[in-house]
Amino acid sequence: CQQCTPDLCAKPVAAAPAPKAAPPAPAKRAAPARAAPEKMLPQEINFSADALFDFDKAVLKPEGKAMLDELARTLQGAKYEVIIATGHADRFGTVAYNQKLSERRADAVKNYLASKEIPLNMISATGKGKSQPVTKPGECKGPKSPKVIACLQPDRRVDVEVTGTK
Repeated sequence: CQQCTPDLCAKPVAAAPAPKAAPPAPAKRAAPARAAPEKMLPQEINFSADALFDFDKAVLKPEGKAMLDELARTLQGAKYEVIIATGHADRFGTVAYNQKLSERRADAVKNYLASKEIPLNMISATGKGKSQPVTKPGECKGPKSPKVIACLQPDRRVDVEVTGTK
């Protein structure tokens, strides 16, 4: 019986360290929680100006508002440092006109995001006019026409860059 008693005593002693080993398991669970904030937010989102605005306009369309609503939902609970809205225009129009149009479009996006409880001081807006086209030189040849306007659509856009983590 003495041989059995040490075995019985050894089992409770052996069982006692097992619960002590359990607390490191939550510590392992905490490590992924620390890794989760490191997940980067989408760094740059390109919104077609034609989806956000009517041609040659800077007033957001309902579809554009819906797209920006989705972005605002993505940003909820995120830790972001800055949001930059950059407007772009196609080659039609003067440099000065397209610069102002791209700035008005970027401002419209900035103001809409601010209306969705994104702090205004975290959002900047800038316009690049027609200085950074997506289309290549020689593409979209010809005078202003529905076909050429459609071809130049990628140049009309608002890029939204977000720096931060979720």
